[in-house]
Amino acid sequence: MRVTRLACKGFRCLKDLSFDPGPGVNILSGDNAQGKTSVLEALLFLVTARSHRTTKEGDLAAHGAHAFDISGAFERHGRPLAMEIHWRRGQKRFKVNGAVQDRVSDILGKVHVVFFSPEDVELVRGAGAVRRRFLDMELSQLSGRYLHALQQYRQVLRQRNELLKAPRPDESLLAIWEQQLARHGAIITAERRRFAETLRGLARDAYQRIARREDFEMRYAANIDADEPEAFLEALEANRARDIKRGASTRGPHRDELDFEIGGQPARNFGSQGQQRTAALALKLAELELVRQIGGEYPVLMLDDVLSELDARRSRQLAGALPAGVQCILTATDPGGGRSVLPVEHTAFVIEDGCLERK
Repeated sequence: MRVTRLACKGFRCLKDLSFDPGPGVNILSGDNAQGKTSVLEALLFLVTARSHRTTKEGDLAAHGAHAFDISGAFERHGRPLAMEIHWRRGQKRFKVNGAVQDRVSDILGKVHVVFFSPEDVELVRGAGAVRRRFLDMELSQLSGRYLHALQQYRQVLRQRNELLKAPRPDESLLAIWEQQLARHGAIITAERRRFAETLRGLARDAYQRIARREDFEMRYAANIDADEPEAFLEALEANRARDIKRGASTRGPHRDELDFEIGGQPARNFGSQGQQRTAALALKLAELELVRQIGGEYPVLMLDDVLSELDARRSRQLAGALPAGVQCILTATDPGGGRSVLPVEHTAFVIEDGCLERK
């Protein structure tokens, strides 16, 4: 998988940008607030319809504008693929190979990307919602079955929670919602378990390649430890009285967790900032390998300002951990664009005031 061209108009601070990255490592260098991260964000939004920086899509339009356009040309398994997204005053329109796509779910999985930003350290030290969002986003790109179950689960969960807020919830209606939650929740739990178990070994290996001297472990902690709808339903029914009292659904995949340990200690509480950042990077590199195993080729890897957050030793080890054949787009603020720690050939670009050019 590789991107051969990215074009933006009216997106953030980018000036009608056209970006033609090479097949290997690509370094985008420039001072802060010049548009480096916005290039990566545009690519992420094109293939996932989401930004890693904001949930307010209007913020993505250039200052004073009410529209933006992003298009991209890709190679997937050696075949060309074209994607477009056109945003106008809150309305999105997608196209794949010129054909209009009606829903976000129609574009997910067309192009696989793995994105790392400095904020991803929250995967390790942040709230559980961050880790569940990671599971949902990655699995939604890999499994249509998971995406459908997740969408249905969220819809039923909202309906059940609304009913639980009533002065006297109708328990016969609660039973109906619980049956649907159990059906979809069991699928989510089973898919997350399989994903996490595979990711576990890959993340451990990736962490070792970067840190060398430390052990890393991750575990999936399902809030309802059941992959079958019947057992899942039993747990919901047993908790119904408590949920009525609290006015909210307190059991289910929306309360799942991923636990991380470094050197046998909880990484969230005892890991240093460097260790936590390395753990988050290891997760992303593990995801990179997992997508290759499932889909037969590496996704596009995007690393935003990662070298400035690591010491020289870990930066060199990260560069050595990048798989051969993966297309990587990396941003850096130093004038050398990270070249001092990258022992591989690369294509260099510089960005200034939203304008990008090849060096």
